Amino acid sequence: MEFRHQPVLLREVIDCLSPRRGQVFADGTLGGGGHSEAILRAMGEGVLYGIDRDEAAIEAASSRLSGYPGFHAIHGNFHDVKQLLPEGILLDGALLDLGVSSYQLDNRERGFSYHEDAPLDMRMDPSQGLTAAEYLNAVSEEELTRVLYAYGDERWAARIARTLVQRRRESPICTTMDLVRVVDAAIPKAVRQKDDGHPARRTFQAVRIAVNDEIAPLEQALNDWTSMLKPGGRLCVLTFHSIEDRAVKQAFRKMQNPCICPPKAPICTCGRKPIARVLYGGAVKPSAEEITQNSRAHSALLRAVEKI
Repeated sequence: MEFRHQPVLLREVIDCLSPRRGQVFADGTLGGGGHSEAILRAMGEGVLYGIDRDEAAIEAASSRLSGYPGFHAIHGNFHDVKQLLPEGILLDGALLDLGVSSYQLDNRERGFSYHEDAPLDMRMDPSQGLTAAEYLNAVSEEELTRVLYAYGDERWAARIARTLVQRRRESPICTTMDLVRVVDAAIPKAVRQKDDGHPARRTFQAVRIAVNDEIAPLEQALNDWTSMLKPGGRLCVLTFHSIEDRAVKQAFRKMQNPCICPPKAPICTCGRKPIARVLYGGAVKPSAEEITQNSRAHSALLRAVEKI
């Protein structure tokens, strides 16, 4: 299956990063290479390091970007940027696209989709960690309830977790449809019928986040990426749901205002200084035209900081 991923908010990302000849950039979530290609094209000559957990993405993007001598692909997790990039490197800009790629969603064997029956995998890097099936057949009811609520904003979290634990006593949860059936059994039919989207979407999102450990290391990763920017360098982050967007927003606010002194203190005594300033005063949303052309862009938000 071809690795394709239509880059979201592409014009806005390029406007924010403003690539110029001879600069050095990094794309921490390479995917199909769409954003990276636009950055390389805008530079003309320059260096771009593309990082991805998915070997299929590395292979596809390396083929797509083979005509750019300055492109370097790196297999790894962007959370480990300090270990992955060359020692001492400083970046003019960087991008993190936290969404799941179209390839991963559409490739039924990867187990991300609740629309087709497939092995329940959901790993961004299929060579590492527990599959979603292994996770769901081992996790406690209490922990699963917490995960579904924290990472999916699922109001029926407790009932879904209880139903799953009961079902797995009879037979293991092995496929995407096994998980969909658990959600259908847990959420009342009248509620499911009123749902604007698929009733299982929040559960699948929460399980995917847990399996890939997407949220817990995010704040530290954002700080690490910012530390690797040159003064004036920019970090752009694309988010696709409220949980990760909230984490990014809070991390960026701490970069801009890290002071921990009491609000009424006359002067700052903690000594913590801002390391970056938040751009745009909030999040940039896709245009109506882009959403019409690419429905998966509808929930996208762009946030960015500039290193002081």
